[in-house]
Formats: sequence, structure tokens, C-alpha cells
Amino acid sequence: MEELCQIAEEAAREYVLSRVPPRRVSVLNITVDTKGTKPITVNVDVEVTLSPLMKDYNVKKLTREATKIAFESIEKYLRELACKSTK
Repeated sequence: MEELCQIAEEAAREYVLSRVPPRRVSVLNITVDTKGTKPITVNVDVEVTLSPLMKDYNVKKLTREATKIAFESIEKYLRELACKSTK
């Protein structure tokens, strides 16, 4: 599960930093929590605070999209894991 959390966190971080220059990001906190095994419950929380120079940037949309990307990476990882376990 640790690998799953790391993959999701990296995907969200890469997304945010691909949209906003790192020097314009004041705070970037990404939390990925998992519970259970079958079924697994995953919570992803992305918190972003941008520099005052970025006051017109839609941070809510940025965090929503970063969360979506994190969940997509989780799904991909779990699918690959399921394929390996059926072989």
C-alpha cells in the first residue's frame, strides 16, 4: 500500500508543478490514505497555496484536477497489479 500512496502522491505533485511554476507554489501538501484491502478505500487530499502573484489562478480547479490525476494513477496501478496476480 505504501507504493500505491507514493504513486498517487507523485502523480498529483507532477500535475500541479506542470501547471504552475514551482517558485509560485507557497504550499503543496498531498495526503493519500488507504483503508482495507478488498475492497480498498483511498482518500486523496491536495492542498495548494500559491504566491500572491498568482491571485487570479483557479486553485480549486487545480486541486480538483490533481486529485483526479492521482486517482487515475491509483486505478492504473491496481489494474496492473490485478493483471500480474492472474498470470
